[in-house]
Amino acid sequence: MLDGVTLDQLRTFIAAADSGSFSAAGRKLRRAQSVVSQTLANLEAQLRVKLFDRSSRYPQLTDEGRSLLVDARAIADGIDGLKARARALHEGLEPELSVAVDVMYPLDRLTAAASYSRKTFPHTALRVYVEALGGVIKPVLDGTCNIGVIGSLPIVPDDLASLPLIDVPFVTVVAPSHELATRRGMIATAVVAKHVQLVLTDRTELSAGREYSVLSPLTWRLADLGAKHAFLRAGLGWGHMPLHIVRADLDSGTLVKIRVADTPRSMVMPMKAVYRKDTPPGPAARAFIAELGGPSGPDALARV
Repeated sequence: MLDGVTLDQLRTFIAAADSGSFSAAGRKLRRAQSVVSQTLANLEAQLRVKLFDRSSRYPQLTDEGRSLLVDARAIADGIDGLKARARALHEGLEPELSVAVDVMYPLDRLTAAASYSRKTFPHTALRVYVEALGGVIKPVLDGTCNIGVIGSLPIVPDDLASLPLIDVPFVTVVAPSHELATRRGMIATAVVAKHVQLVLTDRTELSAGREYSVLSPLTWRLADLGAKHAFLRAGLGWGHMPLHIVRADLDSGTLVKIRVADTPRSMVMPMKAVYRKDTPPGPAARAFIAELGGPSGPDALARV
């Protein structure tokens, strides 16, 4: 009986679990609710396991259903990966490589990866978008970009796979004219909360309801890191910045480093490369990820 379980049944199971109802799963799969119900009933009969409790208005996953859902997702993802890799092998090298890069990522590393790509894959055009927060993830989810380099929005959606890259050091800074610059040692959170914190804002809804390293209720939100940098230098607030961007300011004294309580002594932002599970990176994209600081060696990227 188990040998008769089909991929279609598993995808229907996943759709029903994700959608919350058989009718919603039917709309997602463009099938009648009765077909979804019958497909799931057949799957339960073959597995000899009750996947959904149908006693209430909306079907609820049973404990067994929740456990088997993990396996069903793994099988579906594996098939998607198999088909995508076969398609990549058939089609060969990517004609274009589109990359969405977090604004926090060091530009010297990005430039080095672009230089390597032009030298190694001269016939693959390169398109680069520099964004922040959800603006990096959205074009990857939409299929506009092959890969993304995320950091400011640490959440990786289920549709994406990720690979670790580098850790970007961060510091908290103010202009020397700012009141906080006169304070010595650790500054209490209650003190910085009385001053405007400059914060990057998201152009998308992917980070809605979430805040990252925001310690003051007084915030000015900017959609551009360059504007945030300029506002900090002008003494309009305090904020966290990548060390590589403000290092020259710290050396020249145009910005001053401060220590804030309840923040790590050494702040870092882990950067990751992400891509859609159903569209794994081709040869040019894999090489680009490796140059960005991803897993080194053929074995590490062979699994991509």
